[in-house]
Amino acid sequence: MTTYFVTRHPGAVDWARESGISVDRQLAHLDIAEVKSGDWVIGTLPVHLAAEVCALGARYFHLALEIPPGWRGRELSAEDLRRFGARIVEYRVVEAGKETP
Repeated sequence: MTTYFVTRHPGAVDWARESGISVDRQLAHLDIAEVKSGDWVIGTLPVHLAAEVCALGARYFHLALEIPPGWRGRELSAEDLRRFGARIVEYRVVEAGKETP
């Protein structure tokens, strides 16, 4: 099992490390071909990629936070992420029509 952290933001990398989140590979962009069943993928993936991760039998953990409108588009520090309630939330994303009964 591999734990991937997909982010291009240094503040997010710092936040994860300071929060004790252990990762095997930190990537700026996810190559879905590398993901295997049982892997964990942490990040803020587009919904179609999150669905692909889940379809492969891997687990998707979203880096969720509440960014005020005036802060959007800025590079955030680890402290900013804490201030905006950063947390890791697991989602199971399934493309409509591909659900299992």
